[in-house]
This record gives sequence, C-alpha cells and structure tokens, in this order.
Amino acid sequence: MLAKPDSFDALPLPETSLRGLFRHFGPGMILMMTGVGTSHLLTAPAAGGRFEFALLWCIPVAYIFKYYGFEMAFRFTNATGRSMLDAYTTAPGKWPVWYVLVTTLIQAALGQAGRLAAAAAVLFYVFSEVLGLDLSTYGLALGGLSVGIILYGRYAVVELATKMLAGLLFVSTVGVYLFRPAPLSEMGHFFTFEVPGGSWLIIAAFLGLLPTGMDVSLQASEWGKAKRVGMGRIREQLEQEGYARPFDPFASTKSDLTVDVSTLPEHAQEYCRRWFRIGLWDFSFGHVVSAVLASIFLLLAAVWLYPSPVEGRAVIGEIAGIFPPAMRVVFLAGAFAATFSTAFNYFDGWPRVVAACCRNLFRTTAALPGIAVHQLTEAHRGTWSSEYNVYRLTMFYSLAAAVLIIAGLPRPVFLVLVSSALAFFIAPVIFFLNLYYCLTVIPKTDRVFYPSRFATWFSWFSLVVFTGLTVVVIIARIYQPLVEMLGG
Repeated sequence: MLAKPDSFDALPLPETSLRGLFRHFGPGMILMMTGVGTSHLLTAPAAGGRFEFALLWCIPVAYIFKYYGFEMAFRFTNATGRSMLDAYTTAPGKWPVWYVLVTTLIQAALGQAGRLAAAAAVLFYVFSEVLGLDLSTYGLALGGLSVGIILYGRYAVVELATKMLAGLLFVSTVGVYLFRPAPLSEMGHFFTFEVPGGSWLIIAAFLGLLPTGMDVSLQASEWGKAKRVGMGRIREQLEQEGYARPFDPFASTKSDLTVDVSTLPEHAQEYCRRWFRIGLWDFSFGHVVSAVLASIFLLLAAVWLYPSPVEGRAVIGEIAGIFPPAMRVVFLAGAFAATFSTAFNYFDGWPRVVAACCRNLFRTTAALPGIAVHQLTEAHRGTWSSEYNVYRLTMFYSLAAAVLIIAGLPRPVFLVLVSSALAFFIAPVIFFLNLYYCLTVIPKTDRVFYPSRFATWFSWFSLVVFTGLTVVVIIARIYQPLVEMLGG
C-alpha cells in the first residue's frame, strides 16, 4: 500500500547556502582527507625530489580520469539509499564482494602500515631527539588513539575531525607555498608526458593514490549511507510503504535496488535532490582541494629538494628543512594533520568495508546489521559475527598488522609507494563496477540521478585510459627486469 502524500512532508530540507553546504559536507571531505597525507606528503615530494618537474603530468591525469569512478559511488548511494557493496552482492556468486573483501584485508594491513608510518614519521622527526622512540612506537600510539576515538564517537567524530584537520592542512600548505612559490615557467610540465627511468613505482603510486585509491569510493559509499540523509534516510520507509522493493542480499536482484524517484511525493523528491547536490559539491570541492595540495607539494620538492632520493625515516625532516624555522612549524602542523587524518579515516574506512562485505556474504552477519550507536543492541555487542563486531575486529587487526609491518620494515616512503601501487592495480575493477551499477540500476528516465550523456561517455573513456595506463605500467615493470637480465 502506498504512503499518503503528506507522510514525507516533515522531512527538513537542507540549507544550500555556502555556509549550509560546508556544514553539511562529510563523506566527500572524508574521502579527500583519506587521500591527502601519504600520497601528497611523501609520494609527491618523492616525485619532485627524484625527478624534478617531470611527473607533474600525473596529477591532472589522475584527478581527471578518476573523477567519475568516485562520483559514481556517491551518485549510486544518493539515488538508491544503498551502498555500492549492496549492488556488488547481486553479481553471480557475489564475486565482486569476495574480491573487495580479500583486497581490503590486504590493504588494511599493508596499506595502513604505509599511512601510519607516514604519520609516525612526523612525530619521529619532531620528538626523536627528546624521546628517542622508534617509528613503530609512534605508530602504535597514533593507531591506538585513532581506534579509541572512532569506537567512542563513530561517524560524527570522524566527520568533525576531518573538517578540522582539512582546514589546518589547507591553510598551512598554501601559506608555505606562497612564502616560496615555484617558478611559473615550469607549469608546462602539467601537460608534458614524460617517463624518466626508474619512475614506474612513483607513477603507479600517483595514479593509484591520487586523490586516493579507487577502493575508497566504497568507503565513501558506506560513509554516505551512515550519514543517513537524503535517500539513505528514507530508503527503509520507502520499502515499508511500497515505493521501493525490500532488499535482501541473499535473494534480491539489482532491479530491487532501484527507486523511481518520480513516484515519490514532491517534497520527498526535493529533499533527495538537495542532498544529492550537496553530496556532489562535497565531493567536487574535496577533489579540487586535493589536486591543489598535491601540486603544491610536488612543486615545492622539485624546487627545493631536487636532486634528492627523499627516503628513509627522516624524510619529514628533509622536506621540512627547506623552510625557515617559523614556516617549518606551520609545515609540520599541516604535515601531521595530513598524515594523521589519512591513517585515522582508514582505521574507520577499511573495517567498515570488510564489515559491509560480511553483511552481504554471511547470513549471521546480515541478521545483525549496522555499526551506528542507535542501531546497536545487546545481540550486536555479544555476537562475534555481527556487523559491529566484524568492524571492531578488523580495526584491531589493521592496527596490529600495521604496527608489526612498520617494526619489520621501517621505511615510510617505500611502504607508501608499495601500498599506493597496490591500490593502482585494483582500481580499474572498482571503477568498472561503480560505473556499471550506476548505469544499470538508476532508471534512465531519472534526469537528476542518472548520469548525463557526457558523464556516461567520459566515464567509459576514463575507464579505458586508466586501465590502459595500468597495463602499461605493469608491462613496463615486467619488461625492464627482462631487458636488464638479457643484457639489453
């Protein structure tokens, strides 16, 4: 039975002024700050320090051709009230969910080690002479702090911390750059394709982790769902009142995810449209800010560090050394904001994805869904296979594995580059799935949520380009050792 038209009239329409937009920003900002940090603070300086301006072209390539891979995840969640992983579960044998589960468990260990090592490297530089602690100790302290804050405050704390750290990072980084800007004559390298010898790992890291790994789009989709606004807020009510089909991860097809927005009461349509626009502005704003910061870090390193290998535990000190003492403090504050926010958000993001995968794979987890405070019952807390406990266990696994890896391999730059390259190699699969489910689940007649003709064609073009770059980098990596081995 359909709901009465006035049943949705109480939905508060979000303010769309500049002030209102920023207040409502969340998942897009978190996605941006998840990437800003290791990729910007270590990979970009490594590129500038080792190859000067030659790899500037990687920044526009990464940001332009990966844009719609991320945007499709936001679009899908806003159009259906469900996450991308809910869509993945409708594939034969749920193979995309198994794929994401395995790769995420690897990233939660190796990838988190790289992110945590970068944050620990800042404290190692600042306090090494005073405290004399090793890198893994700082990593354990920061990881423990992150896990404690997240488990205590859940999503609201993640969102608030992200906004605060993003503001500190942007102000400090731009301030440092304006103090010693790069020459305008070198900006042509943004449009000049060049691959110096020995740069394959950094190129893969750039394309893999700028603005961040494509797998983070799945985290952003889960964050968008957790925010419970727009379609995510009313999806359950729509199912109860007949506007949408109930979704069962073990029985439903992808058609059950569809919501025909045109059938909703006008007020509900406007409510969903506004939150969708806010979500896109949120993501787009974070995307642009991230690109600006990546460019600044590479340019500064190219001007003031080149030629330098930019590696080792003291990498932060090497980068900070290009600034006078007063600006060095500003840089270090921004560096810590960047690296800590990355590690902090990943401690929430990867466990959230693992828990969502288990929710869609195992009936015992699906029977006790949810990790938000208002959803938890004694059964959620007391059953080890509940989504909440899978989330918590994965978080502790990520912390322990990351600290052990840092202790065994205390090279923050190398860890970041390897984990970034891993993100690069799995990105095309996630990109394709996000695009495919947007185009096949959202009704083509929906002019608000269905991608425009330009977005559709450019998305496919971007996927081809990005996949092609992935193949080229992999082949180059295989071909180079063969040439050396054969004496070529």
